[in-house]
Amino acid sequence: MKHIFLNLKRFDVPVEMGGVNRLAPVADWGKAIVEGTQDGLAAYDKNEVEFAAYLPEAHLLSAAAARKPGCALQLGCQGVFRADTAVGGNFGAFTTNRPASAAVALGCESVLIGHCEERNDKMGILAEAGVTGLEASRAVNRLLNQEIRCAVARGMTVLYCIGEKSEEQDNWEQVLGEQLSIGLEGVDKSKVVIAYEPVWSIGPGKTPADKPYITKIARFVKEQTGGMDVVYGGGLKSDNAAMLASIPEIDGGLIALTRFAGEIGFYPEEYLEIIRLYLGK
Repeated sequence: MKHIFLNLKRFDVPVEMGGVNRLAPVADWGKAIVEGTQDGLAAYDKNEVEFAAYLPEAHLLSAAAARKPGCALQLGCQGVFRADTAVGGNFGAFTTNRPASAAVALGCESVLIGHCEERNDKMGILAEAGVTGLEASRAVNRLLNQEIRCAVARGMTVLYCIGEKSEEQDNWEQVLGEQLSIGLEGVDKSKVVIAYEPVWSIGPGKTPADKPYITKIARFVKEQTGGMDVVYGGGLKSDNAAMLASIPEIDGGLIALTRFAGEIGFYPEEYLEIIRLYLGK
């Protein structure tokens, strides 16, 4: 089974406000994502490849309403809180947070957890309290484990991101190993796919991770997890689709932006082209 994931980050922000949204008015943005992709995705066999898109919460309802019967695109959110509602327990005292129950009620089938941007946010909070280094990294892994457990308990699948920063490259085996062992402790692994983000290689002016390095990490993850599916989270793009497709240990990819020059942003037709290039059909 191949997996193609889409992280739409905050690509809904209009250009005049510093964002990259040229696709649709904000109120119609989630709807536009689904309407622009679902017919193209219908051409693929659901037994061979799955598709999921992680949207900001505000757009989930319009996206869900735009789905046709049998739509191949699963909807997901960009994280859940580490605690949840419960009958006879907490019935909703989660101001500013998104419990897994709320995500499911909004139509989510999947969730993105542990993205490098989420990890950085949690590390920043801990740093304000004077907690840094391995102690902070392990604390973040424990928090993410709680999030994964909440999501799986609600019947959601999880895309769990792991990755090492430039200062962690010499120690990558310990860093990634702990992200896996702590983050997945007590979790039903059949509900989780791993996304590998080489954080050190992501961003303007940085050298992308090459095929041997990605292969090395994917093999390590499979060895550490008993063969869990691994997708490339450093950005599946038109210019690396063929390379990633040639790595047997990689089971798919995570797409974000589709255009990196000119009018940068996410464009549905370019998303479908990346998929075609990766799958070869």
